[in-house]
Amino acid sequence: MALHLLGIRHHGPGSARSVVRALDLLHPSIVLVESPAETTSAFRWIGALGLDPPVALLGHVVNDPRRAVFAPLASFSPEWQAVRWANEHELPVEAIDLPLANTLAAERDDEALIHGDAPVDPLGALAAAAGEPDAERWWDDVIEHRGEGLAAFEAVGEAMAAVRSGTVPSASEERREAHMRKRIRAALKDGHGTIVVVCGAWHVPALDVSAAGATRASADSATLRGLAKVKVAVSWVPWTHERLAAASGYGAGVRSPGWYDHVFRHPGPDGVARFFVDAARVLRRADMSASPDHLIAATRMADTLAAMRGRPRPGLDEVLDAADTVMGGLPLVRRQLVVGSSIGSVPDGAPQVPLARDLAKRQRSARLTPVADEQTVELDLRTPNGLRRSHLLHQLTAIGVPWGSLDEGRGSSGTFRETWNLAWRPEWSIRVIEFAGHGITVEQAATNRLVDRAHTAVSLVEIASALDLALLAALPDAVDPIVHQLATRAANDPDVGQLMASLGPLAQAQRYGDVRSTDAVAVGSVFDGLVVRVLAGVVPACASLDGDAAALMVERLSGVQRALALVDHHARRRAFPDVLERLSEGAGHGRVHGRATRILHDSGHWANRRVELRLGRALSPGTPPAVGAAFVEGFLAGSGTVLMHDADLRAVVDRWLSSLTPRAFDETVPLLRRTFGSFEAAERRQLGRLVAGEHREVLTGFGPGLDEVRVLAALRTVRHMLGLPQHDNPEAEQ
Repeated sequence: MALHLLGIRHHGPGSARSVVRALDLLHPSIVLVESPAETTSAFRWIGALGLDPPVALLGHVVNDPRRAVFAPLASFSPEWQAVRWANEHELPVEAIDLPLANTLAAERDDEALIHGDAPVDPLGALAAAAGEPDAERWWDDVIEHRGEGLAAFEAVGEAMAAVRSGTVPSASEERREAHMRKRIRAALKDGHGTIVVVCGAWHVPALDVSAAGATRASADSATLRGLAKVKVAVSWVPWTHERLAAASGYGAGVRSPGWYDHVFRHPGPDGVARFFVDAARVLRRADMSASPDHLIAATRMADTLAAMRGRPRPGLDEVLDAADTVMGGLPLVRRQLVVGSSIGSVPDGAPQVPLARDLAKRQRSARLTPVADEQTVELDLRTPNGLRRSHLLHQLTAIGVPWGSLDEGRGSSGTFRETWNLAWRPEWSIRVIEFAGHGITVEQAATNRLVDRAHTAVSLVEIASALDLALLAALPDAVDPIVHQLATRAANDPDVGQLMASLGPLAQAQRYGDVRSTDAVAVGSVFDGLVVRVLAGVVPACASLDGDAAALMVERLSGVQRALALVDHHARRRAFPDVLERLSEGAGHGRVHGRATRILHDSGHWANRRVELRLGRALSPGTPPAVGAAFVEGFLAGSGTVLMHDADLRAVVDRWLSSLTPRAFDETVPLLRRTFGSFEAAERRQLGRLVAGEHREVLTGFGPGLDEVRVLAALRTVRHMLGLPQHDNPEAEQ
């Protein structure tokens, strides 16, 4: 019987190549791998079609999915290559590390539980002994850029024995190594002729059970006796090179996963030249120059730098220095090639929770591939796949997995278009597992999450927003419970401000539900009831407000107007204008008076002459300047267009400003500056010209002569974009 301990560095390309060479030479009867014991059953998928690295083994506590750990694996991970070799040769392979049932029972979620980070820095110690201050660079030179097979592991074992001499293992490390020794002894007892153990280099001296002075089996049994346990599950999840990077906070990460992947795939002397070819592609895609001469010069410079620095071959530092000097675009090259943006995939049959499996199925159906890089997706909701994608993204938002953020919604660019910014993060796989208890499908989980959110909401706005999202996400089973909850809470909520704020999301839900083929009829009665309560309570609610409360009320009044207009509610024609007249003419804060007047002006309920009279009264000498300034702020806040187009209103404001005493002007200028500062720059410039006496016409955007044929063509295009029928008769277009 022969026991071979292959001490590797996690995610080391040279270590991975050496593992494969050693296995080819030794041809063992069993392969043992440092990985939590429960992952053995998942190993059979490595090498199978559809499981493409980088991926991770995710272990979690069944009753508490937030207690979880990842074991990421890349193509250049030695463990991945060892298991793949065993599967290809139809040999048994076993995970021998301490079970997750024990490690997760300790209520820790540290990657060190899986990857076994050493209590000291062995690489730093070895590099220091060799006179090299950069431990990772030293390891790359000695191991990762070579991959020399069995001889390399013999040297690593001797070096680690020297580094470990005199150190005392931590309690968790002692338990892990005790369990690995126990499994090694079991393999020896089973009669395997040649046993290969693939483990972190730090553990090699401790796992040699045949060495003189090795820990006895009885001592290991005592160490493992009585450990706490929890029920765990293991599944495969996609991972990314970005999350493999040490800079992401991953405990067993490497500085340059993209570079390590390249070194693993191209270990020969032409690897550097191939890297510069890849860099040229990246730069050209970004419209940067990268000629063949650049590639030749960069390759030569990398070789020269390696020779000058006494390196056996060009490493990452030499390659990046050469790329920066000759080609430029270093940040782009570093992000895409050194760190990398690859994301793995998991096949349907691999161990996954049902919710994750359904998500993968929905992603394929919608033709949306999870990628780590940010991408923008434009959706046309009139197409089946556009609607399918929109529903999926909104459902994930409802679950709490923000794969996409809605950049430009229906309100600003039409009801049939959505613009999403997508970027997948591997840690969202934990969220999928966390919410797996809410349903076995994305739709079911999203429905239950939204209903739960409505029941636990602290405000009507939250409930109304949940209802809006339920309609956007096409979750009909969530609509009725949320509407019931909304109606119940609204009937008992005395806060008129909350009622006003909830009208906006409800109007969105009512107006746009039909666009997404969902039923929004039930929302109408709730909306009508809220409108009645708002109209009855808003005047008393505005009776005595301080400055901050008045500012909030101004926004809510505008929101009510937008909500009523969005659904063309009958209250906007008489009932709400009557309320606004009472707010404009009655007692209360100047901002509220001003905003009520502005809404009446913009909606056409008050003629210009009446608006001028109300503004003149608010700015008369008998009105305190601060009150007048507050009225102006409420009237003009957010837009100065009304002053640009109405010379009489502009004259009233101008005369009032000119009549202020120096003291009154000092008191009101902060409010006025805030008001006029909110205008667009073009509006401020035009107002300045008009006040200065430059009677320029406001540009309309059209020239004096219009080409009728071109105008009709534009109108036909607009009608097509809006989904309106076309007219064969040109006069009908006009």
